[in-house]
Amino acid sequence: MTFGLREHGVAVVLLDIEGTTTPIAFVYDVLFPYARERLYPYLRAHFVEDRVRDLLTTLRVEWQDDARAKQEPPPWALADIPAAARYLAWLMDRDRKSPSLKRLQGEIWAEGFRDGTLRGQVFADVAPAIRRWRASGLDVAIYSSGSVLAQKLLFGTTADGDLTGLLSGFFDTGVGPKVASDSYRRIASSIGCEPSRVLFVSDVPAELDAARGAGCQVLLAVRPGNKPLDGRPSSEVITSFEDIQV
Repeated sequence: MTFGLREHGVAVVLLDIEGTTTPIAFVYDVLFPYARERLYPYLRAHFVEDRVRDLLTTLRVEWQDDARAKQEPPPWALADIPAAARYLAWLMDRDRKSPSLKRLQGEIWAEGFRDGTLRGQVFADVAPAIRRWRASGLDVAIYSSGSVLAQKLLFGTTADGDLTGLLSGFFDTGVGPKVASDSYRRIASSIGCEPSRVLFVSDVPAELDAARGAGCQVLLAVRPGNKPLDGRPSSEVITSFEDIQV
């Protein structure tokens, strides 16, 4: 199918990352293993820094919530850095959208992007589409469970160059969960746009349902390597950003 942005009154294209702009394999086979291997070394090297101590304090609250909920997180005494790393790995095993974990992952990835070990990956159709939309006067923003820092690192180091200058906003779960309609209302308000003029593109039907509930327009991205859909999708499907025309 082809979706006409002007035809549908879209002013802002809001994009998910994993499975939408970026192959899932890059996230799970490159970024996540890179961060996992460095959880303990990073904490050990930076433990005396206030920002890391603050992060661990917030993480401890998450651990206590999991313990009270009988989720059986690994044992952790606050000053035990190896135990903190084991809890972070436990969160990663469950693909939890922990704010503390996402922040730490972003800081670890920053080191890899800075020294050239990591490079951002996007599908071949992404950069041309973003440039096309921006040239037509549309805004393009990102909403991902990954931290804003991680988003900027990824889009700043792609094979197509630094794309961050083309993006008018970066949003993470600081605005709320991606499966909550209020999150999309907050994003629209932050951008200064009516939700009805925001098009959200994601590979996750539950996220699209939440965005639709906020009044946004939505498209389901079906990309190589994405998980198969259960049943018939409730949203219109695109397989390439070339399907989204001005």
